[in-house]
Amino acid sequence: MSLSVIVLLAVAAAAERPSVAVAPFESAAAAAPPSRIDVLVFAKHQQLGIVRANPCSDEVFVRRVYLDVIGTLPTAEEVRTFLKDADPQKRRKLIDALLEREEFADYWAMKWSDLLRIKAEFPINLWPNAAQAYHRWVRTAIRDNMPYDRFARELLCSSGSNFRVPQVNFYRAVQSRDPGTIGQAVALTFMGQRAERWPKQRQEQLAAFFAQIGYKTTIEWKEEIVRHDPDKADEGKVPRPTVFPDGTPAAVAPGQDPREVFAAWLTRPENPYFARAVVNRVWSWLLGRGVVHEPDDFRPDNPPSNPELLAYLESELVGNKFDLKHIYRLILNSQTYQLSSISKGRHPQAEAQFARYLPRRLEAEVLIDAINQITGTTEKYSSAIPEPFTFIPENCRSIALPDGSITSSFLELFGKPPRDSGLEVERNSRLTAAQRLHLLNSSHIQRKIDSMVGQLLARRASGQPREIAETLYLTILSRYPTADEWQAVARYAQSGKQTPREAAADLAWALINSTEFLYRH
Repeated sequence: MSLSVIVLLAVAAAAERPSVAVAPFESAAAAAPPSRIDVLVFAKHQQLGIVRANPCSDEVFVRRVYLDVIGTLPTAEEVRTFLKDADPQKRRKLIDALLEREEFADYWAMKWSDLLRIKAEFPINLWPNAAQAYHRWVRTAIRDNMPYDRFARELLCSSGSNFRVPQVNFYRAVQSRDPGTIGQAVALTFMGQRAERWPKQRQEQLAAFFAQIGYKTTIEWKEEIVRHDPDKADEGKVPRPTVFPDGTPAAVAPGQDPREVFAAWLTRPENPYFARAVVNRVWSWLLGRGVVHEPDDFRPDNPPSNPELLAYLESELVGNKFDLKHIYRLILNSQTYQLSSISKGRHPQAEAQFARYLPRRLEAEVLIDAINQITGTTEKYSSAIPEPFTFIPENCRSIALPDGSITSSFLELFGKPPRDSGLEVERNSRLTAAQRLHLLNSSHIQRKIDSMVGQLLARRASGQPREIAETLYLTILSRYPTADEWQAVARYAQSGKQTPREAAADLAWALINSTEFLYRH
């Protein structure tokens, strides 16, 4: 049996026989005291008779939190440092450090770019200059931790050139500029609701707030001015807004921009939609499932699985002046987030009640960045929009690409979203047969592995097989090999049927193709 098969079987066996091989994945005791989040989540477990998973190990936590917070694998040295650290507060300190890294802004700008449809080509047609300016504004807002209410107000109320006031691209990144379509985009992005399902009268009342938006071209190629155009109302061409989505009356003075009135209503602390929708999104992004599932499908007949938990997160965001990093810290430091992904039962509501961390495949951008990082290689990206020429340096990470039109065959194969609708479900992270075959057999991945092994052996010319194996495990899986895995590696290395380079390449290939590497867990 080849080493590749042995390692893949060993990884599968570890997941199927947790009582035998849980050491790399589970911990005997919780690393953090229970928080208010845990009190609310664990109360549901007790009420429903759900047995939750054990806490995750340090090996699992360090990999998980790097991927979830900055969309980046930890390096082998970062893993070694964390595992050696005896400080009982090391998880909290690592969370704080990751939230300040530049990759945090890159990764979460990618997430928000999906929702905001930042894309140069059809059917959005922002064009490259506007798409890049828009992405830069979003990334800067995330890096500087702009309060979320201000973030929303700037997107909803700004006027000016789409090149020089990037926020106005919110109104250009829709497939139609009619007020109804814009209203649907607003409801989806900031309220987590699909307004196209609302009664017709309620849709029209929302659309009225965006019926006085004007667009004006300039002499500069593809530049456009987005502004409030009161002449539309004066000419009687559009209805005046009279009612907010919650049914309360709206008062818009003559000549006043209705967008500002709507934004003031939307971002009020007592608004029943705004804060609740975004904390649910953050929870979904970090835990794999929203308290309301799907996170952009709030409706009366789709209630939260834990209403008290959602209300608590909402109150924390409002009480801390819409500081989203505060919500990240609350969730990441909770025992709930730090549970193992190994299930302890088959209760039908276990996933909806967050009785374990939900495994899910790495996003296309995160996956190729991880493969490039561990192999020391780069990727080539291209855009379907030829003018103006968009230069993408080869060392640009996929999570930092500023435009949804910039892509590669790998990203397309692995489910990069088209950014056409702003819906979360546009991203497809299911593992397919075609993706498996690409990872197993493509020359694209094989060349990267060969490059990695060559670099590794050049650095460790006198290294022993165990040292090589440990480096590969730390680099690819963010942990040391178990005793069983090391025995399998040693038997293969000692068989004499392959050179040291071939043995190292086989091990790297097997680990990259393991479920443990391909999934958050």
